[in-house]
Amino acid sequence: MKQKKIPLRKCTGCQEMKNKKELVRIVKNEDGEFSLDITGKKPGRGAYICKNVECLEKAQKCKGLERSFKSPVPKDVYQKLREELMESENE
Repeated sequence: MKQKKIPLRKCTGCQEMKNKKELVRIVKNEDGEFSLDITGKKPGRGAYICKNVECLEKAQKCKGLERSFKSPVPKDVYQKLREELMESENE
């Protein structure tokens, strides 16, 4: 039987290639709104990040999300994403 290919994505924080299911997708929709996409199916431009706050802070420091979305990301978006990540870690 043929081996199924596992999709890999790069974390914008730690820059490591990981299994897509180990990462969380951050989406920017057509209206310019950012949100956390746990399912991985929301429409819009996406960037991947590990499921921990440390990688989000690294991405903020090295402007990984800005590079992925090709636009500036406001500080309040980082705060909102940080809160959502902490909630998903506690579940």
